Amino acid sequence: MKNYLQRMGRSLMLPVAVLPAAAILMGIANWVGNGDSNANIFTIFLAGGSGAILNNLPLLFAVGLALGMSKDQDGAAALAGLVAFLVPKTILAPASVQAMQGLSDIAKVNPAFGKIEGNVLIGILAGLIAAAMYNKFHNVKLPMALSFFSGKRLVPIMAAAAMVVVSAILYFVWPAVFTVLVAFGKAISNLGWAGAGIYGFFNRLLIPTGLHHALNSVFWFDVANINDIGNFLGGAKSIANGTAIVGKTGMYQAGFFPVMMFGLPAGAYAIYKNARPERKKATASLMLAAGFASFFTGVTEPLEFSFMFVAWPLYVLHAAFTGISLAIAAFFHWTAGFAFSAGLVDYVLSLKNPVANQPLMLLVEGLAMAAIYYFGFNFAIKKFNLMTPGREVEEVVDDAPSVATDENDDKFMIQAKKIYAAIGGKANIKVIDNCTTRLRLQLEDTGKANQAAIKAAGVAGINVLDQTNIQIIIGTEVQFVADALKELFNSNAPIGTVTGDAPVAEAAVVNSDINAGMTDEFYTVADGQLIDIEAVDDATFAQKMLGDGYAVIPTDGKIVSPVSGTIMTVFPTKHAIGIKTEDGLEVLVHMGIDTVELKGAPFEVAVEEGQTVQHGDLLANVDLAQIVQAGKQTAMMVIITNMADVAYFKSTATGRTVQSNEIALKATTK
Repeated sequence: MKNYLQRMGRSLMLPVAVLPAAAILMGIANWVGNGDSNANIFTIFLAGGSGAILNNLPLLFAVGLALGMSKDQDGAAALAGLVAFLVPKTILAPASVQAMQGLSDIAKVNPAFGKIEGNVLIGILAGLIAAAMYNKFHNVKLPMALSFFSGKRLVPIMAAAAMVVVSAILYFVWPAVFTVLVAFGKAISNLGWAGAGIYGFFNRLLIPTGLHHALNSVFWFDVANINDIGNFLGGAKSIANGTAIVGKTGMYQAGFFPVMMFGLPAGAYAIYKNARPERKKATASLMLAAGFASFFTGVTEPLEFSFMFVAWPLYVLHAAFTGISLAIAAFFHWTAGFAFSAGLVDYVLSLKNPVANQPLMLLVEGLAMAAIYYFGFNFAIKKFNLMTPGREVEEVVDDAPSVATDENDDKFMIQAKKIYAAIGGKANIKVIDNCTTRLRLQLEDTGKANQAAIKAAGVAGINVLDQTNIQIIIGTEVQFVADALKELFNSNAPIGTVTGDAPVAEAAVVNSDINAGMTDEFYTVADGQLIDIEAVDDATFAQKMLGDGYAVIPTDGKIVSPVSGTIMTVFPTKHAIGIKTEDGLEVLVHMGIDTVELKGAPFEVAVEEGQTVQHGDLLANVDLAQIVQAGKQTAMMVIITNMADVAYFKSTATGRTVQSNEIALKATTK
């Protein structure tokens, strides 16, 4: 059932993808015609083109769902969807019901039957039934005399027959069903701004399941007589026929603009700011692309899926912020609308729509939401040590499986080859599918997928649903990657042999030469102020992601060894030195914050790898003024990186002024 509903959610995106055409046509008509006050043949022409789409949404949903839910997405299924919708539309039209009931006046027919033609729910029902008929009958072989109607030709016939039965059932139950739907719609509408906020919260919360499309259909289309998108895009015509109310219609859309154009990009910046220094560049690339997609087009999934599962409390916070944004916009009656999503393109197109009410105030709200998202995300990430992109432990992928590439491969094929190999090739693939931004794959066993190798292919995120279903977040170009992946699958492309074990996190490596029960003393590395590591102005160190220790804010540039041991590493950029004590503790002396970007300029290192040192021996001379001039901080940090081997730890870092080579902490090995 979960798989079915997710496929349904994906298939709903096909008819929804037609809506931007309607929005563009109506948006241009509104800009030229100034909201219909200056209507002319050109604007009427464009508005008619938009209406051709908006007035036939149930039909589009029937065809789109039938195509999307069919096994091989064949055109015969789409034709069956068309037939399946036309049957109840015609049988249950008010004039037909009047004749069947023998009524003298069509006005006596239950008004619910007049809503069948325009109700998206009927279109969805027709599309699902047509797809089921295709999946069951498209390979059926009839006797010779009837062979012309075998296979795919049989599908529309069976769809029509099935919908005749469904129409008979609807004849009796539709009035009651429609009454319940309308009552639900009125109940939500009566909640006003609170109802908009509740909807916004659950809209985001359901995205991981893919079921948010079902919720959206209730509020955005004519399922429960709300039809927020259709009524808004209808513009002056909707106002004239009473289906749109200025300041109310659009309330289930407007609050998304401050979130998608301002809030989420600000949240992306907070994620970047909290990334590890050595991973900021890669994180910036991911966040910049995802943040721009959210701002410009309103496509948020690449950004949301980057932290949805690895930092789920942050995603719940995002859902709450979205609910707040919708509630605020609805409370003040600031409205705007969209056909695709709440990005800059749809915002500009809706500005001249006469149904829009004070849309410029959404920009003001957007600035407030940007501050809320940035400071809210920044606080949550630091407070709860959330593993957002750039903060997670990097995984080794040296032994990842591979597929040979050649000079004719474009970037989509190269990425597809990496993913294809990482998920186990054709032997482990059952179904390749995609939605707007995600590869939706069914595998024989998701446990065989090499997640580290998948991430190394440059994807935005991974969602393992269960033992057979996995989603890989690519972005708006997912269709090209999916097509390339299908090409590899159909050609049974071979993959290289995995030459090592599965990737393991660096933190999982444990030293084998620890002298248990021994106490090492750690000394200050410079003259200055001794502070606790939590007081360092860098999340990576302050939240002890690399380990525990202390820092000194130096008053001079003479940096000495904090321990006696062996120099294990001198980083190429000279800003960090690794030392191993005789008892096996691994110590990182990190000179300054973000000084890796200075490429060694301020540092004159006095030791080399393999050298034995005593505490107090000179490690480096550092030009503190040069670090400050570069806009960096001078904190000298001492970190025990293998804290898993420490049984007892006591620090004396209390903010006091110290000289170099004073005891700062003691650590006892396990």
